[in-house]
Amino acid sequence: MSGLDWTWLWVPLTLIAGAAQVLRNGLQSNLTAKIGTLGATQVRFIYGLPFAVLFLIAALLIERTELPQITRNALGWSLLGAVCQIGGTALMLMVMGQRAFGVAYAYIKTEPVIVALLGVMLLGDHLPLLAWLAVVLVTTGVVIASVKPGEFGQLLGESRMILSGVAAGGLFGLSAIAFRGATGDLAQGDFVIRSLTVLVIAMSMQCLLLGLWLALRDREAFTGSLREWRGSLGAGFTGAVSSAFWFAAFALTAAANVRTLGLIELPMVALFSGRLTGKSVARHELLGLGIVMGGVALLLAAHAA
Repeated sequence: MSGLDWTWLWVPLTLIAGAAQVLRNGLQSNLTAKIGTLGATQVRFIYGLPFAVLFLIAALLIERTELPQITRNALGWSLLGAVCQIGGTALMLMVMGQRAFGVAYAYIKTEPVIVALLGVMLLGDHLPLLAWLAVVLVTTGVVIASVKPGEFGQLLGESRMILSGVAAGGLFGLSAIAFRGATGDLAQGDFVIRSLTVLVIAMSMQCLLLGLWLALRDREAFTGSLREWRGSLGAGFTGAVSSAFWFAAFALTAAANVRTLGLIELPMVALFSGRLTGKSVARHELLGLGIVMGGVALLLAAHAA
């Protein structure tokens, strides 16, 4: 597999990752009412890890290769990514609990800009000018689609919420950079083996860290996630699939490209939910969708050049 040209493969990988993430979010939301937010969050890791291990074993058997040698740097990057992802989730839930969903989401989805900046500083992932413009354009489109016209004043209303939301986006961005750094530090195996190896390492760390936290601080949520194992398996599976495709995409291109393209999920979900509920799509959502699509086209053009 390593001898083939995978130039454009990150595009369908990212789109599949985003679709699986939407499914996972829907399944997790059904669990929140039963076992709480932290319990539902833990499901992503504790029930996703066995599937991630199976994916890695299957890839090793199909390719008839061995597990790559785990370097100290890869472990360090994986730990950083695991901790940042948990921290970003905690801040995201706090912001969403205190502000309207659209306003909270707009704060958090400053992530692609942060990812692009961190990618340059930490990994040397320099983007062409068109790609930078695409990052800004897609982020702007998501903000417009997420926030009702009358709520834009709230974006600058409270410094604490701004800092918390941007910090959540920053932590998610840093986790993406860290996971890309971890896959790059594994010298053996193609991108599939390396990305799945990092996925298993990161999810193992997250299970341990979050499991210990809940066992010590919120045992009801911890036991609840174990009690609701039947409903949690689907969320764990779709979460593992989503993460596997995200990680594979990170191994092929700059994390900023992946996270920018991944934002196409928000306006598409708005359109899809509108079809299901029979509600018309608001003008600001249509405008945001148009801007996002223009940004995505610009991103792909920059990648082609």
